[in-house]
Amino acid sequence: MQSKIDEQAASCCSPAYVRNPHLAALKEDILYHFSLGTATHDLPAMFGDVKFVCVGGSPWRMKEFIEYVATELGMEDPNSEYPDICVGTDRYAMYKVGPVLSVSHGMGVPSIAIMLHELIKLFYYAHCTDVTIIRLGTSGGLGLEPGTVVVTKQAVDATFVPKFEQMILGKMVVRSTDLDQSLADELLQCGKELNLFEVVIGNTMCTLDFYEGQARLDGAFCFYTQEDKQDYLKKACEAGVCNIEMESTVFAAMCKMSGIRGAVVCVTLLDRLKGDQLSSSHEVLHNFQKRPLILVGSYIKKKLNATAAHN
Repeated sequence: MQSKIDEQAASCCSPAYVRNPHLAALKEDILYHFSLGTATHDLPAMFGDVKFVCVGGSPWRMKEFIEYVATELGMEDPNSEYPDICVGTDRYAMYKVGPVLSVSHGMGVPSIAIMLHELIKLFYYAHCTDVTIIRLGTSGGLGLEPGTVVVTKQAVDATFVPKFEQMILGKMVVRSTDLDQSLADELLQCGKELNLFEVVIGNTMCTLDFYEGQARLDGAFCFYTQEDKQDYLKKACEAGVCNIEMESTVFAAMCKMSGIRGAVVCVTLLDRLKGDQLSSSHEVLHNFQKRPLILVGSYIKKKLNATAAHN
């Protein structure tokens, strides 16, 4: 029997973010996939000032983001190589400049979920407050020009329902995927002010696979027709889906459970209604991939400038 959990984290979760009484019994909590630990590292000194966290699949893209933000915020150090804080592991990469943290999460729900568990605990141990976390990514668009940036209104599963399902202790647990709508609106407004590329808001579909799970016709296996594919994707469009990726539902669910403001910002690399494979040049794709970085970097700069002016 399916058990459904009502996740009202924003109202019941403390600023400490975690909701696990067992952590108090640990003599040391080793954040294994970050190569960090509560006894071996001074986490408050290293991360206590973090206010903005951006996560994305690729390590090199997250390093590119921290370099871009350092320049935008005027914190660029010509002698700095922005070393990987997680250099002791090859699972994830992490970079920091000022109050901004940039972390890679790999590909797919399991990979980002592992990273988020340890990242949220890091916030807790570092005594971080008022953290905003934004996923930067690439995606397949539906009826959008390639290069369009989608700010996620709601993360939905492959049946177009806003939920994340996970098997826990042999039982299916269903969690809400509501994202912070005010943050999404702020990012959309920031895109309008930049006026450098198209920015829209809409639902994002999260799948557990890149090929069959996304109705592609070019995988190693395919037991449906072109007509089946088009029918499915058109139904997704009718449900308000603007783009497809593989991390948004668990990201949204974990942000909600921890009470952290979260948003998903992905650029579309192609229109899936017109094809399955990327045909744009490397230069064009790299330009597209920089667009979420530019939008979110501008948002962070705007927020920090507003805070400085208020103080």
